[in-house]
Amino acid sequence: MTIVLSKGPFIGQRHVQAVLLFACIAVNYMIKYNASIALVAMTNAETTNPNFPEYNWNEMEKSYILSSFYWGYVVTQFPAGYACRRFGAKMVLLVSTFGSAVAAIIVPFTVNWGGWQIFCVTRVLQGCFQGFDLPCVHAHLALWSPVEERNRLGALASSGIECGTVMAMFISGLIATSSLGWPGISYVSGAVGIAWCVLWQIFAANSPSKSTFITTNERSYIETSINAMKESETTVTKQPIPIPWKAMLHSSPFWALLIVRSAENWGFSAIQAELPAYMNGVFRMDMKSNTLYSALPYIVLWILSYCYLILADILLKYKLLSLSALRKTFNTVAFWIPTVGLIGVGFLEADQQSWAIILMIASVAINSGCTIGSGLNSIDLSPNHAGVLTSVTNAVASIMPILTPLVAGAIVNDESDRVQWQIVFAITAAVFFVGNLVYIIWGTAELQVWDNPDFLKHEYVNNEPNVSHLENGK
Repeated sequence: MTIVLSKGPFIGQRHVQAVLLFACIAVNYMIKYNASIALVAMTNAETTNPNFPEYNWNEMEKSYILSSFYWGYVVTQFPAGYACRRFGAKMVLLVSTFGSAVAAIIVPFTVNWGGWQIFCVTRVLQGCFQGFDLPCVHAHLALWSPVEERNRLGALASSGIECGTVMAMFISGLIATSSLGWPGISYVSGAVGIAWCVLWQIFAANSPSKSTFITTNERSYIETSINAMKESETTVTKQPIPIPWKAMLHSSPFWALLIVRSAENWGFSAIQAELPAYMNGVFRMDMKSNTLYSALPYIVLWILSYCYLILADILLKYKLLSLSALRKTFNTVAFWIPTVGLIGVGFLEADQQSWAIILMIASVAINSGCTIGSGLNSIDLSPNHAGVLTSVTNAVASIMPILTPLVAGAIVNDESDRVQWQIVFAITAAVFFVGNLVYIIWGTAELQVWDNPDFLKHEYVNNEPNVSHLENGK
């Protein structure tokens, strides 16, 4: 009983922060991904609501719209880690989500006179704002998550990706077919984003010591956690510790993380961005069916993400797997099973809709294990520099979603041509396979020596690298 009380309330402020981060990610991913559904409605009004304008955009123009988000997203990844360290996650996430929501709301007012080009501009703005999100989310989690709960709270917050994708694919389709039409997609997603900003402003705090709602027991529990204490000394102080760029860039686990996250971004964006077009072109589904079957894989993915979380807790609690082994095992399942599924779905004929749906659901849903597999690995490698690590890896990985719609648009000239889709899925499967193989060989969940705040002070002795003083926690 004493142990339970020492952690504070059963539902404490650390859980509130994780839920708020979950909602932040969900809202921003809904704004990020609803363009794929909106484009179907905007270019084929008869299948949704014919009372709203229809645009005659070709496949390459639609590909530009889908990829333009990442043009801005890449640019702000690099300063995101610094901004979070300098201003705190509360302010940065508030500004980024509010800006993204406003950019969503103005789409219907601008696209009528600016065409697909102005749509690209608003998507670039959304990308610029959202580029700050994940680095700040990881840095905020590192400050609020006790070591023994970091995997659980991190996975809970990250499951907002699946929730946001479901809302983008399913709810956006329902809105498009309603009296609101495709403009309603922008209005609803923007309004939800602004509502989140209000809740975040009230309940969020940059650290346990700055929270007005936290109990003394919970604050003590978090702050006495070794890694959380180290984070508190670095992220929100006026003089954050220097970033060991040279050591980081010479670290094999860092490069393994960068490659595996790039592979994940390529695969997930290729499936997500092209799924509505694939279901519509090859299997001839109308908009309502397209929305349902497009959203179904992500609904299962969302549910399965919590199954992965429960299984991970059990495996770690009973020490059946080390954290490194857990990460690699989950990531292998999340990458290599979809590899087989994607190859299989490419060989299905137009009359094999049931098998296509099953394989697509499996390929998308099983991929949710990558959150625990590699999505939280930046916190493992360096809690003190988690935001910076996430900034760098996301910046490089975000180049992939820029390329994937363009590559798909260049390959698929006829959406009903199964052979062209085979090429797209084969490329995605190869990226999944190779990315995970690199992670298996060079990835790890062990704390890196360059995470130590004193690393740069003693990095060299007589012009030779000196890390002996940092080993074993010294």
